[in-house]
Amino acid sequence: MIRYLKHGISAEQAASDDAKVRAVVEGVLADIGRRGDAAVREYSEKFDQWSPANFRLSREQIEACYRELSPQAIEDIRFAQQQVRNFAQIQRDSMRDVEVETLPGVILGHKHIPVNSVGCYVPGGKYPLVASAHMSVVTAKVAGVPRVIACAPPFQGKPAPAIVVAMDLAGADEIYVLGGVQAVGAMALGTESIAPCDMIVGPGNAYVAEAKRQLYGRVGIDLFAGPTETLVIADETVDGELCAADLLGQAEHGPNSPAVL
Repeated sequence: MIRYLKHGISAEQAASDDAKVRAVVEGVLADIGRRGDAAVREYSEKFDQWSPANFRLSREQIEACYRELSPQAIEDIRFAQQQVRNFAQIQRDSMRDVEVETLPGVILGHKHIPVNSVGCYVPGGKYPLVASAHMSVVTAKVAGVPRVIACAPPFQGKPAPAIVVAMDLAGADEIYVLGGVQAVGAMALGTESIAPCDMIVGPGNAYVAEAKRQLYGRVGIDLFAGPTETLVIADETVDGELCAADLLGQAEHGPNSPAVL
């Protein structure tokens, strides 16, 4: 007989929670569409207690983040990004343009043309997810996107140094300390100070995911991502440290991302 150690929320509760998220996101996006920067600032103050003079970081502020990291941490970021960049370039090189004359005067083909601008969201309110900067900003740059902007929420009341350095080393053209629906909305819809993007990528919580869902069609998105669920099946012959790293690497996505060994 099955004995349950833990029960999830009921289907009715899940549906109710989803409805609340949809309503909140719809209201925030509509407000940003109407009031632009003023609305973005209000929501940043409300949800992140963050209202700097300028959400976009200056070169001086970015350099200050470098000074907060150890040389080893910076080198680790460089190493990780080089691996991502190398394989992204291999993928891009495999996508060949084609042009062929199939009949006299009939020329067919295809080209791979990058979008003009991409907004990369990097979660970091509770746990700075540095790898999200590697996987979004680096790959967009390899694809040849002319303008790549990046947003991440403040961490413990200030810019998250490792995330900012990762965004900068990846090649982000604009870096903003801005989180949640207000960040996604600002990048997709545009405001007085932030030009809109053609595509929004990156993971986030339920509100960020719902914002991308509601904006899909007005802008492109990468995918609809839900909570990560990880199961590792192992015996005594495996490397326990690798198992732990796999579990932690996914569990850090949030408290609703179960990791089971």
